[in-house]
Amino acid sequence: MGDASKDDGSSQNKAVRKEKRALLFRKWTRTDLARASAVGAVHLLCLLAPFNYKWEALRLGLIIALVTNLSITFSYHRNLTHRSFKLPKWLEYPFAYSALFALQGHPIDWVSTHRFHHQFTDSDRDPHSPMEGFWFSHVFWIFDTSYMREKCGARNNVMDLKQQWFYRFLRNTIGLHILSFWALVYYLGGLPYLTCGVGIGGAIGYHGTWLINSACHIWGSRAWNTKDTSRNVWWLGLFTLGESWHNNHHAFEASARHGLEWYQVDITWYLIRFFQALGLATDVKLPSDAQKRKLAFAH
Repeated sequence: MGDASKDDGSSQNKAVRKEKRALLFRKWTRTDLARASAVGAVHLLCLLAPFNYKWEALRLGLIIALVTNLSITFSYHRNLTHRSFKLPKWLEYPFAYSALFALQGHPIDWVSTHRFHHQFTDSDRDPHSPMEGFWFSHVFWIFDTSYMREKCGARNNVMDLKQQWFYRFLRNTIGLHILSFWALVYYLGGLPYLTCGVGIGGAIGYHGTWLINSACHIWGSRAWNTKDTSRNVWWLGLFTLGESWHNNHHAFEASARHGLEWYQVDITWYLIRFFQALGLATDVKLPSDAQKRKLAFAH
């Protein structure tokens, strides 16, 4: 990753042992409560969906899941976090905006957390370390921002985003955008649209992303000698839009393509390649043969 993704504090390179925190009986910040409320609301709506079912509402939910989570992988992850390609601002910003509705936070927060994950993978300072158990890495880490702050320190690894007015604007107004979106969905189709669109669509997106943090560090195959627990999980490839080729990703963080083999489905890469063909995605990064030889397992 480039300099923008690295923390300036030399102290963050030291291994620090943190005691595991209680999941429920601790002080919850307003951010913790807001995140728990969003996750809880999505899953409650998902449970109510069978009692408010309409085919058109389910179709809306699947479309919302596809669009918002493709924006997460395309924008938040490969474009903003790893700078694996560049876009003109008039295209970069709309993708980042639509990713808000995946309910995974604003770009500054998401990108900072993911950059810390790569900097401290599998260590005590990994924000969602699989070493603390499947459910912690899958979801519980989201609800303890104080613990994350103790692990990673201040969010000074995203100055490239903090310097842009648009990302500061999204950080300061994210709640307004989410509530307005939910209100619009309800206005268009009532409770069926809300339960299927926000509920089912949101739950699919949540668990798709969370499985990358949990399952892809526990199960699957290793194509590259990355010295960490990252795995390629083939059966998640389509569901996660190419993100589950996670060992490939940890081997070559800056690569815009995660499914490095022709048979490794990577829908996000196909979108990047489309924009590259149009001349809109530039400086598209791929691993070199020398980089691949360096991380290949000895035979």
